[in-house]
Amino acid sequence: MNSLLLIIIGIPVIEIFLMIKVGQYVGALNTILLIFLTAAVGVYFAKIQGLSTIRSGITNIYQNKAPLYEILSGASIAFAAFLLIFPGFLTDIIGFIILVPFSRAILIKIFINKNYKNKTKNSNIIDGEIIDKKDDDEL
Repeated sequence: MNSLLLIIIGIPVIEIFLMIKVGQYVGALNTILLIFLTAAVGVYFAKIQGLSTIRSGITNIYQNKAPLYEILSGASIAFAAFLLIFPGFLTDIIGFIILVPFSRAILIKIFINKNYKNKTKNSNIIDGEIIDKKDDDEL
């Protein structure tokens, strides 16, 4: 079975199951309020983390460093904000985990190492330099 199809079907099923279970313990209205509260708190923290990432990226640009980590961090913060806005408890937990700078750094490091290993294994690129003989003869 296609994993994307499994994710598209599985995540809403898990979210509905969790909402029913939480609703049995705290009540339907409190469950709905909890979903809105986690979305609002999550978006607030995503805004704070996003601004911090932008400041760090600008600092790196001023120091003539490539802001690769900040770009990936900003993309992961945007994804975390999307997960937090999406109603449900499982996506909120995943979103909050991504928002924590320590866990986000670990996830980004894993992502970079995985992609770097794939590029070095399949790399058929040979670096070289072209030297024009005409320029050497004229001098």
